[in-house]
Amino acid sequence: MKNTYNVLIFGASYGSLLATKLVLAGHNAKMVCTPTEADLFNREGAIVRMPVKGREGLVEVHSKKLPGKLSACTPAEASTAAHDLVVLGMQEPQYRSPGVRELLDAVAKAKLPCMSIMNIPPLPYLARLPGIDSSSCRVCYTDAAVWDSFDSKLMTLCSPDPQAFRPPEEKVNVLQVRLPTNFKSARFVSDAHTEILRRLEADIEAARFEGMELPVKLKVYDSVFVPLAKWAMLLTGNYRCIQKDGIRPIKEAVHGDLEISRTIYDWVVKLCVSLGAELKDMVPFEKYAAAAQSLVTPSSAARAVAGGALNIERTDRLVKAIGEQKGMRSPKVDEIVAIVDARLEANRKAK
Repeated sequence: MKNTYNVLIFGASYGSLLATKLVLAGHNAKMVCTPTEADLFNREGAIVRMPVKGREGLVEVHSKKLPGKLSACTPAEASTAAHDLVVLGMQEPQYRSPGVRELLDAVAKAKLPCMSIMNIPPLPYLARLPGIDSSSCRVCYTDAAVWDSFDSKLMTLCSPDPQAFRPPEEKVNVLQVRLPTNFKSARFVSDAHTEILRRLEADIEAARFEGMELPVKLKVYDSVFVPLAKWAMLLTGNYRCIQKDGIRPIKEAVHGDLEISRTIYDWVVKLCVSLGAELKDMVPFEKYAAAAQSLVTPSSAARAVAGGALNIERTDRLVKAIGEQKGMRSPKVDEIVAIVDARLEANRKAK
């Protein structure tokens, strides 16, 4: 077994959180990003600020001071050689971008194990979920063809539960963690690839920063359904930040009418259970609602729509489509999808 793993990470925003945790644990992470971002990360490293239980304020972690090596490059400079694991940390629409698309295809053809930390599962992962017709879900993706070269056995999904953002007044190499929960990954089909995840899990668990145990761990599960726990949160909070005439914070979306929120949340959980998830794999509504109290800004999806984005990740459409496959419908979920559709269509017309 290798002492040090080399991990290639698509994305340097949310991806820098997992990258910093890997580097703290003694592994190496290379992030794929824009030329300007790559120059900054290579020069100054990543800075991650996070709350730590029992400590006042935020603890600031500088990647340059950690045992592993963090680096960055552009898609054209990236190589699949010498990497043990690939992490997909960009927003789903970005994978069709010139350069990124070609690198993604090279990763697929190199047969490297991939762990996604996107909110929407990559199409190949859906093929690992029993009873889902993944071909009819292609319309939920910005460009489904980018996933065609992948073997589903080499794709796993990690629920991106930690909430983090780039403070607008800071350089782009600074990331602030608002909700320091864990990354929850399903195992790979292969025992050998799963062993990479379990080793990273153990090393992150054991790592200390200036004698402190830091939050945001990697947890690996045998169930393919554990990462789907994020779906209920996304539908209840993140996508409902998008309104017909504006956007609102996640806290307001969830707590503005708690009973409607509970209805949506319970429907999505019921859908996941109908697919094969166990109730214990899902996060109770009360726990999510309590966490949402601290989410006082709009979701990244809402901010993107307000900023004129033509495409965003559409987990809302995917959940609706899978529900229809199972003969399940929710008027509230239909309404969410219709509002997001209308806002994106308005952005495209205004282009």
